[in-house]
Order: sequence, then structure tokens, then C-alpha cells
Amino acid sequence: MKAVIQRVSHASVTVEGSRIAEIEKGYLVLLGVGQEDDRATAERIAKKLAALRIFEDENGKTNLSIQDVGGSVLVVSQFTLYADTSHGNRPGFTLAAKPEQANELYEYFVEQCEKNGLPTEHGQFGADMKVELVNDGPFTIILT
Repeated sequence: MKAVIQRVSHASVTVEGSRIAEIEKGYLVLLGVGQEDDRATAERIAKKLAALRIFEDENGKTNLSIQDVGGSVLVVSQFTLYADTSHGNRPGFTLAAKPEQANELYEYFVEQCEKNGLPTEHGQFGADMKVELVNDGPFTIILT
């Protein structure tokens, strides 16, 4: 599992012209699921996400977690994080999980974020989504 965490001041997802999810201060999480991933992987990354201290305290140090600042999470499925470009110029996606497994673990990850006390919104698995964000910092972390 690969999660690209972007600290945002605003993020939203639109599908077919309708905004389906939106957050203010928090994290936009682009989540890719690999063939070897399982529920334990989703639990580990969700727990780490909740504990990350990448928000600034009163001294400008990154000491605060998303819970400390009352932030939210927006999770978007992103199988292209498993792109293999080692052969030629057209990416291959054979390392990404099959849609059934990926969707189940994506949904489970969203549940785990909520279980860890994070107000969580999410995109629509498999849809053509338009994602808007204002990256705060910018501050981007990759969790695997």
C-alpha cells in the first residue's frame, strides 16, 4: 500500500460535475493498493496517519497531529501509484491490486481512519474524479 499524504487547507472531489466530498484543514490521501497488501497493512498506515505530527505548533515547529488541529481526511483511490515505467514509456500496472481486492482494502482503510478518530471523507472508487486541493506548505509525505 502506498499513501501520498498532502497537508491541505482545502480539498475536494468531483464526479460527473457533482462535488461528492470536501474537507478544509487536514490531509488529502492518495491511496494505492498493491497485490501484496492486506487488512493489516491498511490498519498500520491508518494508525500512522492519525499519529503523524506535521502541523505547526505555536512556535512554528511540526509538532501537532491532525487530531490536535481538528483536521479531516479526504481519501482518494489512486492505483497509478503502482505504475511501472521501467520498460518503455507506457506505464504498466501489474503491481496494483485487482479492482475487487483494491476496493475492499480502500473501503477498509477509510473505516480504519474513522476508527482512529479521524473525520474522513472519500472519493468514489474506480470513478473519473476531479481532485482539487490547496497544498499547505507544501507538505507531502509518502507512507508505504
